[in-house]
Amino acid sequence: MRVNENEFFRQAALRICGSLDIGKAMADFVQYIKDYIPVSELTLSWLEPDVGIIRNLVTVTPSGKTLVMPPIPVPKDTMQFIEDRIGGWKEVRIENNPEKDPATRTIIPYYETPDPSAMYMVLVVEGTLLGAVGILAEGKGVFTKTHARLLSLLREPFAITMSNALRYQEVLKLKDMLDAENRELSMELLSTGDEIIGAEFGLAGVMEMVRQVAPLNSPVMLLGETGVGKEVIANAIHRLSPRADAPFIKVNCGAIPEGLLDAELFGHEKGAFTGATTQKRGRFERADKGSIFLDEIAELPPQAQVRLLRVLQHKEIERVGGTQMIPVDVRIMSATNKNLEAMVRSGDFREDLWYRLNIFPIMTPPLRQRIEDIPALVHYFVEKKAKELKIHTPPTVSARGVERLKAYPWPGNVRELENLIERELIRKRGLEDAGSLAFEYLGLPELREKKSDVSEDAQVLLNIDEVTSQHIRKVLRWTKGRIFGLGGAAEILGINPNTLRSRMRKLGITR
Repeated sequence: MRVNENEFFRQAALRICGSLDIGKAMADFVQYIKDYIPVSELTLSWLEPDVGIIRNLVTVTPSGKTLVMPPIPVPKDTMQFIEDRIGGWKEVRIENNPEKDPATRTIIPYYETPDPSAMYMVLVVEGTLLGAVGILAEGKGVFTKTHARLLSLLREPFAITMSNALRYQEVLKLKDMLDAENRELSMELLSTGDEIIGAEFGLAGVMEMVRQVAPLNSPVMLLGETGVGKEVIANAIHRLSPRADAPFIKVNCGAIPEGLLDAELFGHEKGAFTGATTQKRGRFERADKGSIFLDEIAELPPQAQVRLLRVLQHKEIERVGGTQMIPVDVRIMSATNKNLEAMVRSGDFREDLWYRLNIFPIMTPPLRQRIEDIPALVHYFVEKKAKELKIHTPPTVSARGVERLKAYPWPGNVRELENLIERELIRKRGLEDAGSLAFEYLGLPELREKKSDVSEDAQVLLNIDEVTSQHIRKVLRWTKGRIFGLGGAAEILGINPNTLRSRMRKLGITR
């Protein structure tokens, strides 16, 4: 079909620049071009090389559906590949077999189009790289040079629209920060744990188990160290379950005094004990038709364990001081950072309760075992904490800072990372030239070398490179210099052998 390029440009540009609502503008544009260019999804995105992330501005489909895309972590070697090739992408690039291109292969799993072809164009304004516009179409070998020619006509309208959209988003962000009510609502949404960073990388196995068990009513046991985000996983299970619209009640079993625990969980009748002046529904009654999350389940005293077992067996509860059995339909999720099997063997936890709670255990890995998620987590927490601290323009994070964070063992896991970022933002807050976050002085007691070449009496606070260097040297001595293979230093440290060699060269470590 012969296309009048002048008319195509005029009609397409009108739609691209037709609304401050970038989602609406792109939806109108896709509706127009689908007769000229195959399209299943259109996306506008930009690159943040310092933190290793691709951010999505908007993704739309021909049906008008707008897709919400998380920040996409990019492996370091792929990020370097993208940066090296950006200068040569002056023309529209066609990838009819995207799995063969490292850059496209990284982002394709985040989109809905099956087995796609891809076509994308870099956007630049006044010599500054803004991002790229990409088009996906179902099937291989779909795009032609004619399609690329038509898209190339629209480089300037797309670049102007993306620049305006980013500025408009910044204005809206500042407006929200000045509006106390909106800011409070935003904070509430951030605390729900709806966004799971690492769902496609370090937590991919966990999320697959979540998808398997969420539609069912089976009890779930969430295991893992303190601070790994077990409550976030519980939120996801409830949100993906048929009970999503029903109550989700959370209980920290270790935070309720033992004498009040029964009344809190199962409720009490009026006059059941001193101070019980009215009847009270317990947490299980409030969770009826929904879910209940019992955090720190190992802290349950023996009597409460017996009553919980009855709920699991008979699906009914009895209020303290009452005689009537009350039926409850509750999906139970529990969590612990302790070894319940060992507690069963020692008699500190009921064996029959353990078997009923542990039907579907999910182990959340510690942060040190999923360092590929650190760039995305850092980006998320910087934005979140900047809003809390009323920092209008969140600082960037240097590449060296990210490397320092990846090298740290994170005994406090994700919670420790969140607290560290808040501490760094507080230090930067109010400085005229705050610069980027480099985490040069982590200021954490865990960095004090207690079993190393540094004497304990000296109490020297080492920087992250020194800590990393000493740890790598110890592991290399343990493996007798072997880097790769089973039992090699790379396997023990949980990183790629090439990454380990690169880090050794940087730190001046020889085998």
